[in-house]
Amino acid sequence: MRAFVAIELPDDLRSALAREQARLRALCPLNRDIRWTACESLHVTLKFLGKIALDRVPAVIAALQSVNLVAAFEVEVRGFGFFPDARRPQVFWAGLEAPPLLGDLARRIDAAIVKLGFPAESRPFAPHLTLARFRTPRADRALLGGIENAESVSVGHFKVDEFFLFESRLLPGGAEHTKVARFRLR
Repeated sequence: MRAFVAIELPDDLRSALAREQARLRALCPLNRDIRWTACESLHVTLKFLGKIALDRVPAVIAALQSVNLVAAFEVEVRGFGFFPDARRPQVFWAGLEAPPLLGDLARRIDAAIVKLGFPAESRPFAPHLTLARFRTPRADRALLGGIENAESVSVGHFKVDEFFLFESRLLPGGAEHTKVARFRLR
């Protein structure tokens, strides 16, 4: 199974992000290089595991249960940007403002999973929500104009008090995510 560990977004925030996506999508309707993420698939990835054998799932769940859990915390969705940058975009994202607890949670999950033989994260944790991916890394001037003064725009807040192990199935119409296990924070 293809798996990842993530935080699920509340429905009201998904709706707010869907409205923002629709607004921004309307600015560049003819750009076929942009593949927009379905709002029901939006999540905060804490650790991508990749393909794992089904007989390893109980060990992954046990490792995640052993994570010395952090306290619940608030996150704000604020601003937009691109990875690696706006001139050669591969990912269009909404930013997350969160206390250090979010990065701490990601590091603790990584440390627990590495003990099972999964590779450690090589990049620093950069919390975001992937709103779209670019087939060809080319700037879209209309999209850039649509977010020009959006670094201070708040899309909403949400409380993080749990995270999940998800299975991800790649389908022709996009990825489908199914919850496998739930883990509560203090």
